[in-house]
Amino acid sequence: MERRSRLQLSRLPDITAMKQQQLPAYQLHFSATMVFSIFFASGVFCLFMGIFLILSAKSIQKVEINYTKTCGNCAKLREDAFNHNKICTCSIPFVLAKSMEGNVFMYYKLYGFYQNLYRYILSRSNSQLLSKDLKAVEDCAPFKVSHKEIPFAPCGAIANSMFNGTTKPPYWPKPIYELDPDDPENNGFLNDDFIVWMRTAAFPTFKKLYRRLHRIHYFIEGLPAGNYSFNITYNFPVTKFQGEKSVVLSTLTWSGGSSLFLGLAYTVTGAMTWLASFAMLAIHFMLKQRKASTSKWQSKALKGQSRK
Repeated sequence: MERRSRLQLSRLPDITAMKQQQLPAYQLHFSATMVFSIFFASGVFCLFMGIFLILSAKSIQKVEINYTKTCGNCAKLREDAFNHNKICTCSIPFVLAKSMEGNVFMYYKLYGFYQNLYRYILSRSNSQLLSKDLKAVEDCAPFKVSHKEIPFAPCGAIANSMFNGTTKPPYWPKPIYELDPDDPENNGFLNDDFIVWMRTAAFPTFKKLYRRLHRIHYFIEGLPAGNYSFNITYNFPVTKFQGEKSVVLSTLTWSGGSSLFLGLAYTVTGAMTWLASFAMLAIHFMLKQRKASTSKWQSKALKGQSRK
């Protein structure tokens, strides 16, 4: 028995404040005033932040040039697969009524182009994009090989929807290694435009960054007002699925682009926080008044019993 008791005692934890859970603890007790102050302050912050972000987004200068109809002849030409070797260009004139100050960002924008389709997303070869195996085109249907059984590079529906060609993907005008002949480091699978395009968008209407126009000096305008034109080599047709193409010129602010989502999210959060604060305040006063009336009734009852 003595041996057993010693064995049992040896398994017990040490008699310390840590192992016996006797350390002093502090439990927060927030008063009603502190809770209401936190809610009201959070609501005010979110409301002001949301309004500031909305005003900041609305101050962005943006010009969108839709060239779907302007390049309609090229679109009809590209719809016929036998015209893959024919080059079609179109000029898109536009007027910039007001100077765009600061750095100007150029985007291409597509309407009704679903990059989030399951089969479209799967139609690619990561092994090929990583330059591990250029012949790994098993997952690139229907753009795997040419009529001469030569593997496309790059293969797949995502890459094909960018340009126009022959042993290249059908809609590529040049091989992958000729995307930027002036800069060897921005060529092939490492080309910036190709990488941006291969990152599929979540919604059918999207825009992607194409170029940046940096201002030289702080006092020099980024893009002065005047008449301009774009010369576009039209490759991939979008008229078959009622899609549209646009060029977007835009400036940016410290908070990003012209999206109102973040500002609206802050504004809605602030408004909901304020509504919750007023609701809790009303409930608090109701409970406080009920508690006061209950205490009065109890005190009257005690006085009546003491008189008896």
